[in-house]
Order: sequence, then C-alpha cells, then structure tokens
Amino acid sequence: MVHESQLQAKRPVSAALAGPYGHPFHPILVTVPIGAWVTSLVFDIASHVVHRPGFLTQSSQWLIAVGVIGALLAAMAGFLDLFAIPAGTRAFRTALVHMTLNLLVTAAYVVNFLWRHGDYTAGGSVGTGRLVLSALSVAALAVSGFLGGKLAYRYGVRVADENTQAEGYTPDRSHGSTHTPA
Repeated sequence: MVHESQLQAKRPVSAALAGPYGHPFHPILVTVPIGAWVTSLVFDIASHVVHRPGFLTQSSQWLIAVGVIGALLAAMAGFLDLFAIPAGTRAFRTALVHMTLNLLVTAAYVVNFLWRHGDYTAGGSVGTGRLVLSALSVAALAVSGFLGGKLAYRYGVRVADENTQAEGYTPDRSHGSTHTPA
C-alpha cells in the first residue's frame, strides 16, 4: 500500500532545478565531489611515496577546490529533494543526517584547502595533519554516501513509483520477442 507521503517524496519540488520525475540531478552531481576528494586523498598518500611530490600536493589542493564547488552544486539539488520528503518520517531523519554529514565534510574540505593554500614549501609531500583531515573527511563521506543510498534504494526518495518502474520490465512486443538479452 503506497501512502501519499511516499508519492510526495518521489516528485521533484522543481523539475527544472532538481531534475525530472524519476531522474533527479542530485545523484549525478555528487559524483564530482566524491571523485575529486577520493582522488585528492590518493594524491596525498602518493605524495609520501614519490621522489618529487610537489605536483601531487598541488593537484590535491585543486581537486579539493573542485570537490567543494561540486558539493555546493550537489547540495542545492539535494535541498530541493529534502523539501519533498515529509517531516517526521524515518526518511526525513535519514536525510537530515545525510545533509549534516555532507555539510560537515564540505566545511572540513574548505578548511583543508585554506590550510594548504600557498604552502608548497620546496615541493614537499602533504603534511600529516592535512592527510589525516582528508582521510577522516573521506570516511565521513562514505557514511553519508551509505545514507544517501538508503534514501534512494530503501526509501525510494526521488525514485519513480513501482508502476512506472514496471514499464522497463514489460516485454517489448514490437520486435516479435518476449525476451531481450542484456
């Protein structure tokens, strides 16, 4: 039995800004900060392994900046998705924790960027404090990503309803076959 609140959470507040029904923009936008920040951590670690780490240190800082910009764009679409979830529900509470973690991670990366800004002393490796902050931030990001997956895959936030999903599993009779191989 589908409740009206479930249907409400599947519809965009603004299709132009949050993405059309069944195809939200937030999940695609989060790939930018996730990819940038995970790669920056890899570069931070690699800066302790290579002979001339300066290029990795500088690249990591710019990846952090790209991630922050991407996170701000993803957050705008995420806020619109949050507004569609009825307050007082498990999905809403999960979304608030997801949002809070993401805001904390983004703030940590802003601090990390500023901490690194202009600090290319002799092209050395990333400092231990900055490396630890990046590692903790990626760990918090992973927890937040788990919660984002729970919102989409368990609670169906911004996912098309089951009748709409069923269209994709209806045999295509126009080709004379009831089974199409993958």
